[in-house]
Amino acid sequence: MTYSCLYKSPIGVLLIEEENGKITDIHLQREATQNFSPENGKQPSALLREACIQLDEYFQGKRKQFDLPLSYEGTDFQQRVWRELQKIPYGETRSYEDIAVGAGSPKAQRAVGQANNRNPIMIIVPCHRVIHKNGDISGYACGIEAKRYLLELEKNKNEADQIF
Repeated sequence: MTYSCLYKSPIGVLLIEEENGKITDIHLQREATQNFSPENGKQPSALLREACIQLDEYFQGKRKQFDLPLSYEGTDFQQRVWRELQKIPYGETRSYEDIAVGAGSPKAQRAVGQANNRNPIMIIVPCHRVIHKNGDISGYACGIEAKRYLLELEKNKNEADQIF
């Protein structure tokens, strides 16, 4: 059975889904909604509550790594890319080429972009940390402004941590 809840974030309302005790999906709700209760009419599960707590901590700049069980379905290549994304440290970026090399397909930079676009668990599987080799920012399913927001959030927190 799939359970879900809505989470109000600084970049918009996120739908978080859980199945069999693992987070399977986090994506931006395209339709505006005022209803922030679980979609199944019940209280969120302990895992969904924990996901919301960890997202709160992330957006407050207090959490740099997520500790949630994940399950995502995709091709072998997509799954290799998504595992590579999870290796990118908080506040850092990698190029599409870097991810392609790490995924074992050095010439598959465009395919990395497509895998990023199909990433089912945004933020926790940080596809927003992938940019062009020249530093240009593009290609985020939630829009460029959301990607910039997430990158700036992480960059600013990293810089503040280095001061102290």
